Amino acid sequence: MHQPIHFAINRISASRMPFADCLAMCRRLGVSAIEIRNDLPHAEIRDGTAPAAIRAAAQQAGITILSINALYPLDVFDAGLERKARELAVYARDCGAQALVMCPLNDRADARTPGERRRDLVQALRQLHPILDGHGIQGLVEPLGFAECALRRKSDAVAAIHEAAGERHFKLVHDSFHHHLAGEDLFFPEQTGLVHVSGVEDRQLESGQMRDGHRVLVGEGDRLGNIAQLRALLDRGCGAPVSFEPFAQGITQAADSEALLRQSMDFIRHSLL
Repeated sequence: MHQPIHFAINRISASRMPFADCLAMCRRLGVSAIEIRNDLPHAEIRDGTAPAAIRAAAQQAGITILSINALYPLDVFDAGLERKARELAVYARDCGAQALVMCPLNDRADARTPGERRRDLVQALRQLHPILDGHGIQGLVEPLGFAECALRRKSDAVAAIHEAAGERHFKLVHDSFHHHLAGEDLFFPEQTGLVHVSGVEDRQLESGQMRDGHRVLVGEGDRLGNIAQLRALLDRGCGAPVSFEPFAQGITQAADSEALLRQSMDFIRHSLL
């Protein structure tokens, strides 16, 4: 018998909705947790909404703010990243978010060797954990499976976290899209603090051609093996929230976000029976 599944909503899933409407939708869907983002120009954070207003609205709705998504690039710790990390940590603390998602550099022009990338990542984790501790939040490290990414695999993230003595400060994001692209069939249920799910249905794409814009909600046509991934995590005792993170404009800009999310939730639940 596997763990029950606990769904969450990443704001990218309904990016055109005002925050209050998104909270109301979550309640109707029976979802008690959301992720907010710092990359949506017309949504909270980027639109200047005060963190206290976010906290008050979420508390009134009975919705937990899991994380702010995201600090980037996690592994290039310079004065700019330190300033960004502190600003996001303050906002997370003040809006009531539990964690900060952190993503590594994803740039074809990155000329660092694997050894240099590992060194930089460990150093960044060491620099970041006192910032996180000082604001009472956790770091969620999300490897990105793209071939050019500085940190593609969760096993490398776990090794770097251990080397940085960061086990108390950091957990993993298991992203079903990036797990597929990375080609790593390893699961780390105890180290996983958040699961992102999305699907790719385009049959014309090779795995190496898949990009964020192809990511839809999980349904019958999914090519990423979301159900198998979720079953592997749940069967191993992973109780982390499962958050919907599609990027395809047909989903993020849809007028019927609630119906689409409900359909995907129902599909996943039924498939896991």
